[in-house]
Amino acid sequence: MSQAISTQRAPFDREIVDIVDYVMNYRIDSDVAYNTAHYCLLDTLGCGLEALEYPACKKLLGPIVPGTVVPNGARVPGTQFQLDPVQAAFNIGAIIRWLDFNDTWLAAEWGHPSDNLGGILAVADWLSRNAVASGKPPLTMGQVLTGMIKAHEIQGCIALENAFNRVGLDHVLLVKVASTAVVAGMLGLTRDEILNAVSLAWVDGQSLRTYRHAPNTGTRKSWAAGDATSRAVRLALMARTGEMGYPSALTAKTWGFYDVSFNGERFRFQRPYGAYVMENVLFKISFPAEFHSQTAVEAAMTLHRQMQAAGKTAADIAKVTIRTHEACIRIIDKHGPLNNPADRDHCIQYMVAVPLLFGRLTAADYEDNIASDPRIDALRDKTTCHEDPMFTRDYHDPQKRSIANAITLVFNDGSRFDEVVVEYPIGHARRRDEGIPLLIEKFTTNLARQFPARQQQRILEVSLDRQRLEQMPVNEYLDLYVI
Repeated sequence: MSQAISTQRAPFDREIVDIVDYVMNYRIDSDVAYNTAHYCLLDTLGCGLEALEYPACKKLLGPIVPGTVVPNGARVPGTQFQLDPVQAAFNIGAIIRWLDFNDTWLAAEWGHPSDNLGGILAVADWLSRNAVASGKPPLTMGQVLTGMIKAHEIQGCIALENAFNRVGLDHVLLVKVASTAVVAGMLGLTRDEILNAVSLAWVDGQSLRTYRHAPNTGTRKSWAAGDATSRAVRLALMARTGEMGYPSALTAKTWGFYDVSFNGERFRFQRPYGAYVMENVLFKISFPAEFHSQTAVEAAMTLHRQMQAAGKTAADIAKVTIRTHEACIRIIDKHGPLNNPADRDHCIQYMVAVPLLFGRLTAADYEDNIASDPRIDALRDKTTCHEDPMFTRDYHDPQKRSIANAITLVFNDGSRFDEVVVEYPIGHARRRDEGIPLLIEKFTTNLARQFPARQQQRILEVSLDRQRLEQMPVNEYLDLYVI
């Protein structure tokens, strides 16, 4: 005998309520979080400026319909585009993520919380320009930093214990959820409206990880976060019109997210929302490489210097052994042909071979003209990875959160170098004092890619003074980045 379907509308799922209450009510009083968010903003914008060097990225930018003019639209840094907030969010999000060089969060799920800046910055700028046009005060960059901290926290805290990759879903799902909540708050939505918006994000179609893994690795992984943060803006704007929400979007039997997409399991949480994620976020400072390989690349650079001192070259190498953690093997341990830059920057063998050969790893090293060097594939074929369970445990330990790799080189003459171990990359919170000067140098270099000297100086004068930056209207700050 069939069971009648209940039509009783449930209250909003607790997981959704917690997100909304955090966005609306939590007061951030962590100076460490704000200081880190300040540098995160600069680094993220710089990554976007570097991406503008690549035609494959630039061809995706601009309005959907060429020639569209949006009065008081949001600026796209490093361009002349001024767009509606949804398309501006896509543009900003795409350039931020294109080169895989912005910040990273590693846990049960991994991701790049600064991807949320696409939606946050687009909406903040759009709101500010319209406010000024109406004689009202604009938003400040301090409010943007607050939005960044909260988006980082939502994405990162959910990721701590919940592996979306295990069920084939891409981490940009969390960008969409976090951006939706924060952007809805910036838009001034009511509590009920933000609840509706976040529920819309959960019932929305979610991206598969297909484009991140062989044999389908491709450039969508470079614009997927832009797509997610722009979709978040769209959903928040729909909720602002009064569009209804779906209270049991996660828990509805049979049709909710948990049953459809998460093997019927509920999310687990390690900690309440606060400022933990921004305080501990990982910066990619030295190398544009998938983060699980950052310490391996650093070790390879050390080994390159040792080879030079010993009079050896890559041709003398017989075997490369990488001792690593489970996530690294699952994501970037690749053999066989690599079809494009998106494939190469997710192959640890490639990312180790280049510095062993050339003593460097830059975004340009993933392009075809470098990848065609037969010595790279020759080294890849000599490289093997194996998991060290201790490295895996320390990767998940909330007190350590290491991303360790260790490399051993054996040479054709039977000699070998001592294993080089790097537990924490230079962008780790444990190496902040060492990393921040290099992060500023990276930002300065990226400004020089797009702007003349006087414009670079104007941007730097404001950007490096956190107090001055926080007080600056969003629209005025983004006007500094018009090319």
